Amino acid sequence: MPAKDVFHEIVKTALEKEGWQITHDPYHIDLGFVDFYIDLGAERLIAATRDGEKIAVEIKTFLGASTISEFHTAIGQFINYRIALEEEDAERLLYLAVPLDIYKRFFKYTFIQTVIHRNQIPLLVYDTEKQEVAQWIS
Repeated sequence: MPAKDVFHEIVKTALEKEGWQITHDPYHIDLGFVDFYIDLGAERLIAATRDGEKIAVEIKTFLGASTISEFHTAIGQFINYRIALEEEDAERLLYLAVPLDIYKRFFKYTFIQTVIHRNQIPLLVYDTEKQEVAQWIS
């Protein structure tokens, strides 16, 4: 099992503050030849008479030396996880969680926005200081 990202607990706390119940930590997918571990699985409890919304969250910190290299890795990982999740739990929507400061500084570039848009990657932007979700971008 892989190590948790530095901001794993911050994102977990942020989701719980918004009413999400953490159901998997991590969310494990066994493909037979390889195991995937998506950082978190969560369900929002909406109402007793309505089905709950389900998500999975892949948390990224972008704390390494090369933000663009981490971005490349994150996008590849996200795409693989999404395909695996479609087979395992198709009703669960996968989000890529990124820190607010990185979102403001790096995700503003047209090229990065194009990659996110073309690959239809929902983002969960989290505030590391407030330990809150700053923005959901679908």
